[in-house]
Amino acid sequence: MILIVISILVIIVIALMAYNYTIHTRLKKFSNVKEHIQSLNIVQEFMNIVGEDISVDEKLKKINEVLIKRYDVKYSSIIVFNGAEYVIKATNVDEKHWETLKNLHTEEIFKDSITSATPKYISVDKPGERLPYQKMEFERAKSAMFFPLFIENIYIGYWIIESSEVNAFDTLDTTILEVVRENLVAILKTISYQNTIENIVRKDEFSGLNSAEYLYGVGKKNIDKYPVSAVCMFKIINLEEINETINRKTGNKTIIEVSNNIKKEIASEYVFVRYMGPKFVIVFSGVEATAVTEFVKDIKQSVESLQIEPYSPKKDKKKQVFAEPKLNFVISNYYKGTGMEEVTKKLEDYLDTADKNENEINYI
Repeated sequence: MILIVISILVIIVIALMAYNYTIHTRLKKFSNVKEHIQSLNIVQEFMNIVGEDISVDEKLKKINEVLIKRYDVKYSSIIVFNGAEYVIKATNVDEKHWETLKNLHTEEIFKDSITSATPKYISVDKPGERLPYQKMEFERAKSAMFFPLFIENIYIGYWIIESSEVNAFDTLDTTILEVVRENLVAILKTISYQNTIENIVRKDEFSGLNSAEYLYGVGKKNIDKYPVSAVCMFKIINLEEINETINRKTGNKTIIEVSNNIKKEIASEYVFVRYMGPKFVIVFSGVEATAVTEFVKDIKQSVESLQIEPYSPKKDKKKQVFAEPKLNFVISNYYKGTGMEEVTKKLEDYLDTADKNENEINYI
């Protein structure tokens, strides 16, 4: 009888162990599914941020804030090599430690990680110790996870998360963080074009206007506050003739005077750039193409009434021939969310293929 009871108890214990194992397995699967859902949510947040009409640096700062919040880490820093130096793109670490953060690639403990393209996890053993790369921040971080970043096998920098606790990342699923790292790299790759546009904008030497690239960066951000805007491109059709028949310095002077004449008429919310050579662009933000006709007529009349005194080292007024700029205009609508570059290319193609003496206001 006792043996039967013992046998029943053993069976019950084994059954309970099996049941507990099943529950544990299910919980583990649920935890993994939850982590993957969290990872997907983070990716979605990343994509939402990329789609925002803000600068590259602002996007990276917002992405870093998401990483800190989602993974409940003390510190997160994104450092990128720009071709000349390492630049901190986003961090919540105090500025006095930035020099250390920018030079982690020189630390022996991380060199293998960069060479092998694998993450590196380090932690102190006791609260009184410090991490190898720390110089003056003894109490700031006790654990760190270092992720080298690569775009198409080209090393571009690193992402590092830090904690003030010992062994803080022991239970963190590194496979999930690997997914996050890859998505971070994808984001860096995606916004590299925007970053290029933001950094190559220059002021034109003669007109004092922003270059064409301004349209696709800062300018577009302001233009996209409105659902539709009129894009007007015009060409000084006789600039080449002025350069040849008078001289190039008079041609440059013509560009200056035409630009200044129009600048004083342009409202602050409108965008005016020197597009290329004799071509310029005005974007009337929030105004449709058909509504700018009279304003453009006034601009055209004002500019074409100019008589620009030719540049000459010897002032011989009897033989002076004044430069009189002639303009050919073409106008189209730009709709928020579409390609500004497609609109300007269409307008440019029109002006480049028009009769060289065409001197009109056209709509396409």
